[in-house]
Amino acid sequence: MTSQSIPAGDTPSTDQIRRAPKVLLHDHLDGGLRPGTIVDLARDTGYSRLPETDPDKLGIWFREAADSGSLERYLETFSHTVGVMQTRDALVRVARECAEDLAEDGVVYAEVRYAPEQHLDGGLTLEEVVEAVNEGFREGERTARQNGHRIRVGALLTAMRHAARALEIAELANRYRDLGVVGFDIAGAEAGFPPTRHLDAFEYLKRENNHFTIHAGEAFGLPSIWQALQWCGADRLGHGVRIIDDIEVTADGAVKLGRLASYVRDKRIPLEMCPSSNLQTGAAASYAEHPIGLLRRLHFRATVNTDNRLMSGTSMSREFEHLVDAFGYSLDDLQWFSVNAMKSAFIPFDERLAMINDVIKPGYAELKSEWLFQQTASTSGSVVSGD
Repeated sequence: MTSQSIPAGDTPSTDQIRRAPKVLLHDHLDGGLRPGTIVDLARDTGYSRLPETDPDKLGIWFREAADSGSLERYLETFSHTVGVMQTRDALVRVARECAEDLAEDGVVYAEVRYAPEQHLDGGLTLEEVVEAVNEGFREGERTARQNGHRIRVGALLTAMRHAARALEIAELANRYRDLGVVGFDIAGAEAGFPPTRHLDAFEYLKRENNHFTIHAGEAFGLPSIWQALQWCGADRLGHGVRIIDDIEVTADGAVKLGRLASYVRDKRIPLEMCPSSNLQTGAAASYAEHPIGLLRRLHFRATVNTDNRLMSGTSMSREFEHLVDAFGYSLDDLQWFSVNAMKSAFIPFDERLAMINDVIKPGYAELKSEWLFQQTASTSGSVVSGD
């Protein structure tokens, strides 16, 4: 479906997209800093390796450096953000601003991930890192409420797949599971570092009935997805975009799913898809060609995410805008993605259901009613008013 094939009124405006209640499952804390904050923290902490010290120029540098088409080059940009996140005050500030920025963009629920092991150079312990980030998220939630927004932020603790601390970080996630941490993740370059290297961590989390997601199917393909699911038991797939390699579309438009793709769809395994990031790392050629279009049509449990807002120059609203432009999505489609994500969150079922029924669906219903009244007014040539 293209944007030309639906009535123009069904296409949400930029303002409606921004105000729509959105759910974010895949966002990296060290990939979403404000450029001005990086400059401030570099000055305060003595970090001297920034490529630019003007916030505007620095923001442009991050986006251009990330536009390489290589996951490995993309990951190199994080040396600077992680470099300024080595003190308690820095972590609190970055986490607070993350929650504020997401709330301002209409995100009502977010799971934000970071690797505690990467923030120890300044002498912090793993526990102090987690507690500082949690404090920042709570401060950000309070500030958002004061500004008329509502957001709930949960943390995902990430282990680096090239390191050997996965079990230690999994145990850390389990200790803080009722104190702001909602799950576990592994991240980093996929090639050469399969998730099966960390089976002890995943087996531990399963014994503890805890949740985890695994970066898989972004740069390495179907074997990465298969291992994440069948060997490790992941609840969700970070990206999972290469599941498209197990789907055949014939010349006449018929679709045939392979065994792995069928399993992912049948089991309703959530795909944490990040369109802009995928374009930068070469996992997709354009928004219009991104697999999310076909996966949505085939009713996979697809969700829309930002990955790294700084490096991609993006937000949840921008991600939705790109998809609306590429596929002609309506508010119903955006609601479908948002409900998918909320169903897949790592919080208790009753809390997910309350968010869907009391926040997400009413929010989209209000936006749809706005459009209906605007249409009535425009066709009648008068302003609709009450008695």
